[in-house]
Amino acid sequence: KVVDNKRLKLQIAYSSGIHTNIVLGRSMGKIRIPSLTEEQQRTLEEGYHYGSQHCFRKRCQMILLKSQGRTSKEIATIVGGCEVAVNSWLDRFEAEGVTGLRNKPGQGKKPILDPARDRERINEAVRNNRQQLKLARVEAQEALEKEFSLKTLKRFLKKMAVDTNASANARVMRPMRKNTPTK
Repeated sequence: KVVDNKRLKLQIAYSSGIHTNIVLGRSMGKIRIPSLTEEQQRTLEEGYHYGSQHCFRKRCQMILLKSQGRTSKEIATIVGGCEVAVNSWLDRFEAEGVTGLRNKPGQGKKPILDPARDRERINEAVRNNRQQLKLARVEAQEALEKEFSLKTLKRFLKKMAVDTNASANARVMRPMRKNTPTK
């Protein structure tokens, strides 16, 4: 469909139900413009305004700006990235939808101490050296054959304490009896 002499507009449908408009111009490359349904538009806006992760909010913003007809270069300048990243996230959005903009599980650094495997040995080391956490760390490192800092040990102990307190707080608390004199 010819819009004017300088641009040609095409529409491509993807298997995920997302339509993308491509505008071809003489002086620039193609501009991919995703056609969003009302539900997708609303979900992306909610993700942009209320998403729990900063990177997810940025990705939602990229797709929203692309749907307005902006170039990848403009969007990269706005969100502080590169145009290749903008196009990569657009590809992923077209393939997987809004859920494709979230981080996949397993990303990031794995924890050094695992509560399921290391809890007993850490507890034993702390019991043996209650007053000297530095010695408890050395003993736990030898038992687990792992290197970790004192701060890592403190974070781990704090997390274990929160987990155990959560189970204690889950118990039903009975109201306290009033102290009344017996006759």
